[in-house]
Amino acid sequence: MDAVRAAFAAVPRVSFLPPAARHRVEYDGPLAIGCGQTNSQPRTVEAMVRLLDVQPGQRVLDVGSGSGWTTALLAHLVGPTGSVIGVELEPTLVTFGAANLAATGQPWASISPAAPGVLGVPDRAPYDRVLVSAEPDSLPDELVGQLADDGVLVIPVAGVMLRVRRAGPDVEVSEHGRYRFVPLRSS
Repeated sequence: MDAVRAAFAAVPRVSFLPPAARHRVEYDGPLAIGCGQTNSQPRTVEAMVRLLDVQPGQRVLDVGSGSGWTTALLAHLVGPTGSVIGVELEPTLVTFGAANLAATGQPWASISPAAPGVLGVPDRAPYDRVLVSAEPDSLPDELVGQLADDGVLVIPVAGVMLRVRRAGPDVEVSEHGRYRFVPLRSS
């Protein structure tokens, strides 16, 4: 079993759904988690995590952590020698996601409130990997700027999944299919 499949096996989606949605855990589509947000389609999450290519020991930023599922998956992939910082704008989801994440027993990962008007967590950058689970209209320079050298950002932009790799002063962008996400907001 590869590392991504092992993470999905170790961190089941059902634990990150509200009780009323748990009967639909096998549905390969987005499920509402409150505040107009969703727990993303498992196939989409898998595609994004594979594009991100997370390795043990890396520092990862998870923007739009929602229910905490992606944060927990990323934490499993980096292991205890790495760290994952999840940020979420909706206070109710910060509480929900942080509780779900805590139940996984991965103290090297956390979820905290996103700072209003700020994308990511620039004061703790750089990050080896950045995952964004919400969609802006254009690629946010603020998030690209938080990447370490050889860092990777996976983000849906205007309906297209982008993989952004920082190579020194250069930025390489590749497209990986069409997707729909909730809008990315910074306040």
